[in-house]
Amino acid sequence: MKTDIDIAHEVELEKISKVAEKLGIKKSQIISYGPYMAKIPCCLIDSKKAKKSKLILVTAITPTKAGIGKTTVSIGLSLGLNKIGKLASVALREPSLGPVFGMKGGAAGGGYAQVLPMENINLHFTGDFHAITSANNTIAALLDNYIYQHRDQADGIKQVLWKRVLDVNDRSLRQIITGLGGLTNGVPAETGFDITPASEIMAILCLSENEADLKRRIEKILLGYTFSGKPFTVSDLGIAGAITVLLKDAMHPNLVQTTENTPAFIHGGPFANIAHGCNSLVATKMAMNYSEYVVTEAGFGADLGAEKFLNIKCRKSGLQPALSVLVVTSQALKMHGGVPVKEIKSENHEGLIKGFENMDRHIENLKSFGQKVLVAFNKYAFDTDAEIALIREHCEMQEVGFAVNNAFAEGGEGAVELAQKVVEMTADKVHKPIHFTYKDTDKIERKIEKIAQKIYGARRVLFSEKALAMIPKFEAMGADTYPVCIAKTQYSFSDDEKAYGSVHDFDFHINDLVLNNGAEFIVAIAGKIMRMPGLPKEPQAKYIDLKNGVISGLS
Repeated sequence: MKTDIDIAHEVELEKISKVAEKLGIKKSQIISYGPYMAKIPCCLIDSKKAKKSKLILVTAITPTKAGIGKTTVSIGLSLGLNKIGKLASVALREPSLGPVFGMKGGAAGGGYAQVLPMENINLHFTGDFHAITSANNTIAALLDNYIYQHRDQADGIKQVLWKRVLDVNDRSLRQIITGLGGLTNGVPAETGFDITPASEIMAILCLSENEADLKRRIEKILLGYTFSGKPFTVSDLGIAGAITVLLKDAMHPNLVQTTENTPAFIHGGPFANIAHGCNSLVATKMAMNYSEYVVTEAGFGADLGAEKFLNIKCRKSGLQPALSVLVVTSQALKMHGGVPVKEIKSENHEGLIKGFENMDRHIENLKSFGQKVLVAFNKYAFDTDAEIALIREHCEMQEVGFAVNNAFAEGGEGAVELAQKVVEMTADKVHKPIHFTYKDTDKIERKIEKIAQKIYGARRVLFSEKALAMIPKFEAMGADTYPVCIAKTQYSFSDDEKAYGSVHDFDFHINDLVLNNGAEFIVAIAGKIMRMPGLPKEPQAKYIDLKNGVISGLS
């Protein structure tokens, strides 16, 4: 089969104004970034219109290291819905340069289910990530300057919590010393870098309702504590207006198109293993404003992305999915069934059946939120009819929907069965309210325990002394009512990335707590998870090239 980039180059793209017109957006209303990309002003969102749309959440079972094709399924489903006559769009996160040049090589779908122009989307796009990085690091520079200029002040800053970010995978920057080389270079301090998708600015951008809400949240960012123990925020620096200015264009959702010229909104990009894993709220609402159906995804497995989508994004915004689509592959099922990774492409009924335990846990978790569940089997060329039949039969026993997705090879035509099932399962306009895992009024420790025990299957949660010491400080700021965002490995229900399958009754370790006061949630750092990833032994950067103006190696 042709490579993703070969397929992308063969598609005749429509002018972005024409794509916008399909949704009812006038050419005069869009902010063009060349002929094929545009930003759509946030002011066009009409919440009353958005409520009439059906939101479809795409999530997955615990993935393999190569992923599970969730983005491809999301795009494919939107293609399939348009194929059967529905006005549908897809709302996705923007790719991060870290994974693009590290493990993945791209995150714009695959095969005949891609968002285009894929080279732009995978690289600098409309500059949103650069704006977020700049905003984050401008705060860091202004904070360091404040410390330097007020270094002789009696109640200066004792503890700095704010880190710089960069949108690359660079393990050497996890822990660094700044301010070396003499007094004129600043005050020496131990600090470090996170990757841009882990920045609180990213979370704030993705959860803000509008420009005013964006500024309000930026003002609340907790930067550190003074010697007297007083919280020190961006508001104390007096720079919220300047940081909002840096983000004024990034706040607007991006509109592009699929391989079949249907609309796609791509905006924001927090990872789900170290952040909340959902595209921006304004992109979701914008898509719902103009579409009959909106397909959106949440990162990694349902224990991460879907849990955070429901417990954080939906809790704060009032959004409610009409259906959750759970993506599975035979490879992931067999890996969780104990089959060696090198053999998961070969037919193995015993391993496949054993892997159902992982899928069933995710189904059970989604149902616990009150969600209808549709299992989407993401088909590969090596998959057999016999194995697909086994999965279909098992899903019938679990009383959940099932459909095969073959959009990678066939585009919208390959997702018609999936699209028809989505329409069938969302025909009832009455949706059950979301059953959140915890209450706003639960204690911080209890919220974390409820997620770990109810969603992950942990026996107990063990908090480090460092984590426990942060709780009274957060409570004093009124942050004990915030939801929690657990940062943990994406490869297991537990905090051990090698514990595949459906693990139960394990100890879950919380090593640190971070208050994202502007984003209005608490990040709980579990196990050995890092907020600045490293590069693999064979980074994808080795295969990316430019010859005669044509890019190769992106996928």
